[in-house]
Amino acid sequence: MILLYICSRVLRVASYSTMVATLTLVLFMLPATVLAESNTRTSAIVSAQDIVLAPVSIDGVTLFQVRGVSAYPAERRATEIATRIEKLATNPTIDPDKLQVSEGDGASVIALEDEEVMSVFQEDALMEKVDRKVLANVYQAKIREMILAYREARTPKALTTHVIYIAIATLAFLAFLWFGRHVMIRSSALLDRRLRTKLDGLESQSFQIVRAKQIWSALEGFLKLSWLLVSVLTGLWYLEFVLSNLPWTRSFGDSLLVMLIKPVKIMVKGVVEFIPDLAFLIILFFVIRFILKALQIFFGGIAHQAIRFENFDADWAWPTYRLVKLLIIAFSLVIAFPYIPGSDSDAFKGISVFLGIIFSLSSSSIIANSIAGYTVIYRRAFKLGDRIRVGEDVGDVTAIRQLVTHLRTIKNEEIVVPNSSILNSSVVNYSTLARQGRLILHTTVGIGYETPWRQVEAMLLQA
Repeated sequence: MILLYICSRVLRVASYSTMVATLTLVLFMLPATVLAESNTRTSAIVSAQDIVLAPVSIDGVTLFQVRGVSAYPAERRATEIATRIEKLATNPTIDPDKLQVSEGDGASVIALEDEEVMSVFQEDALMEKVDRKVLANVYQAKIREMILAYREARTPKALTTHVIYIAIATLAFLAFLWFGRHVMIRSSALLDRRLRTKLDGLESQSFQIVRAKQIWSALEGFLKLSWLLVSVLTGLWYLEFVLSNLPWTRSFGDSLLVMLIKPVKIMVKGVVEFIPDLAFLIILFFVIRFILKALQIFFGGIAHQAIRFENFDADWAWPTYRLVKLLIIAFSLVIAFPYIPGSDSDAFKGISVFLGIIFSLSSSSIIANSIAGYTVIYRRAFKLGDRIRVGEDVGDVTAIRQLVTHLRTIKNEEIVVPNSSILNSSVVNYSTLARQGRLILHTTVGIGYETPWRQVEAMLLQA
């Protein structure tokens, strides 16, 4: 009995262990199974979304859409189906009521008098989520209706009717242009009579700051622009109407406004999406402008010696301000660059690099003279009003600019010296020590041999 009890306990513990191991294995495998099913469903959805469809269109009317495979793309399949339908429609001896759907091996074939139009595969039915036979019957009815409509649109009666419509639309368009032109002329004359005197009075009151001619030109330009826009839109509507009434150009006419409106929609969408970035750029602009105004006031105080710093000359104020201003603007451009529309496109980057290379190649001398100008200012070799000599040129400094320095000679001649030339040559300043009262004048005295030496000595001592 004791032996049987021990065996039963061992078997019960073993069964418990087996059950726990099985349950643990199930718990570990369940997430993997769910994840695998989720991945399968996700891949199925992605593959369904990646299917490329192409429309089968005739005379601008889309009958249905078909799919393709890598070896037989959807565009090629749709084009060939449309070509076969047009071939049947152009043959008046073929009766479209004889279109038949026959079941083949894995496909439903739509044919007319032993001439195949298209095949409907099981993948087409799965894509439309209907039975393959039902889908083939729907395609058969659409093809039949299209053949009848194709022939009806090219009958003499239909063509005559559409030509009459086009003639009426042409007369209406020409009448609109004639009427609109006369309305523009009369509106311009009416504005001239009503507003000319008021605009002249406004000009006299504003002390000719606002000229009447400019205001009148703006009003007249606004009228002309409005008339041009209305004329263009009316002309596009007329062109679309004419093209849509002819079966050979109906597809182009139906897509004319779409082609013109699509860029407008893209631009409007881009503007709407750009509004948050535009708000950031506007705020950044006003912040940078406030900082530059504050710096301008600060350096203006230094220039007028209201603010003084040790070892900082007042003449350095405005050149330093220009350098700081350049650095702040460059920093703000770096911040604003990602918010500029199209800045992340390869074309924008390529154009930026191209313009940078052109600027660097064409402005090497300008940059050299500009850097030399700052060097001349900060080295304090001369100031405004100093008389200097640079090379063979001697004159008074009248202006120190970013690229050049202006000198005026004793003959009242102006010499423009590039700052790079000043930097690369020695400068003689006759005024620096003269302001400290240590001016030395020197000259050459010629003495003849017949002159008594005592007289020469007395004259030199007196001098």
